[in-house]
Order: sequence, then structure tokens, then C-alpha cells
Amino acid sequence: METILARLEEPPVLAAVGLGVHGPAGRVDDFLLPDLWQLHLYRYEADLEVAGADHTIRPGRISLVPPGTPVRYRYRGRSEHIYVHLRLGTTGAPRSIPVLQDTGAELPLLEQHFRQALAAWPDAPARATAEVWAALWRIAHLTPPGARSPRGRHPAVTAAVALIEARLAEPLTVPDIAKASGVSHNHLTRLFRATVGETVVGYLRARRMERARHFLQATTLSIPAIAASVGIPDLQAFNKACRRELGASPRSIRSAGASPFA
Repeated sequence: METILARLEEPPVLAAVGLGVHGPAGRVDDFLLPDLWQLHLYRYEADLEVAGADHTIRPGRISLVPPGTPVRYRYRGRSEHIYVHLRLGTTGAPRSIPVLQDTGAELPLLEQHFRQALAAWPDAPARATAEVWAALWRIAHLTPPGARSPRGRHPAVTAAVALIEARLAEPLTVPDIAKASGVSHNHLTRLFRATVGETVVGYLRARRMERARHFLQATTLSIPAIAASVGIPDLQAFNKACRRELGASPRSIRSAGASPFA
């Protein structure tokens, strides 16, 4: 799991806001909240596994994990983070948000929202809810990894991203992309995780699905034509990919595009 779908048009319902202290009592923690989302703001380094996918926690990163998703933390020492357990609404168009992402220049404002929510909870739940809702909208509008400035990015990653964007309609493999970018498969994988924050395959899948969503909601192209344009010409596979990554069938996504929330 690299990205999740969240609906933010309704204010969240908070179940808990707190400061989690981990590490001293054990270096590994497993979580699964059946009915609640997990929102965490980090100020430490650790390893995070979400539904079997590995991620690296660094100071200034934030995670949003859907209900019913198994999560495992591997701490490297005493680790404190602010957490919010919440329920999200069910109306409005779903927004694609990375499970874990850098907050960048938004960190001071996000940290302020989190700390004010922590101070308000539980005596002023409406204030806490307002702070968390504002934070969620900021998180949803953080610069997508692939759109960040290439300054400081390894040239191979810049070349790989450009190749992916230009050839989304074509069959692509990581070895193909690595060869065209002038590095080995393993080296590109390491560079991508360090620079973009996810795997090459995860980025490729996310970009294909974002383009598919755009074509479904903003154009009258046929569904077979859209499937072919994002490199998934098999309609059954495309249908499954839409359901898995976008949360609905292609026809439902197209219908949602005509709604006031699209």
C-alpha cells in the first residue's frame, strides 16, 4: 500500500488525541485499529510496515493509515509522536494521499495544528476537531512526491520520473526504467525510496491511476481507451486496479466526476 483514498468534505470524528511514547519498553509494536484511521506526526527515525509495505520514518514525516490495516513499527530508541485516532466521512470525492510523506515547509503549521488539538482534547472536542480537520486538508495538499522540485534530486531519479510520465501507456519494468536512467535496478530502487519516498513500482502505479481518474472524470474517452492510455489494456485488470487503488469501478469513478464534490 503506497497511497490511500480519504474523503475530507465532512469534519472527522475524533476518538483519541495523544502523545505516544514508544521504544523503551520494546523495539517492535504492532497495531490494527478495526474501525479507526491512524494519523501520526513524527519527530524521530524508525521503520514502518503498512499492510506488508516497508516505509522509513524520518523527522517531519506524517502518516495516514486506513481502518483495518495492520501496522508494525520498529523503533531505534525512545520515540515520541503525536497521534490522532479518528473516523472520516463518507461523502465527497476520494482524495489520493500517500500513506507516509514529508511535510516539508508545512511542518511548522502542521505541528501547530497537532499540538493545539492535543491541548484541546478532550475538554474542547470541537476545537480539537477543527485543528485536525485543518491539518488533514493541509496533508491532502502537500506537494506530491513526483512533483517536488528536482533540485538536489539524483539525475537518475529525474530521468526515471520523466520516462515514466512520457511512457505511462507502455509496458514498463523497473529494469527497463533503470537501464534508461543509467543505473542498476537496485540502485534506482534505493535512490527512489530516498528521494521520492516510495518504490518505483508504487510511483508508476499511482501515476497511472491518477491519470486514469482524470480521464474518467474530465473526458468522454471510452473506458477501453483510458485503460490503454495508462498501460493497462486488459479491461478486467484495469477494473481490478481501479477498485484496488481508487476504491470504485471505472464507471462509478466516471459518475462521481459529475457530482458537486468532484
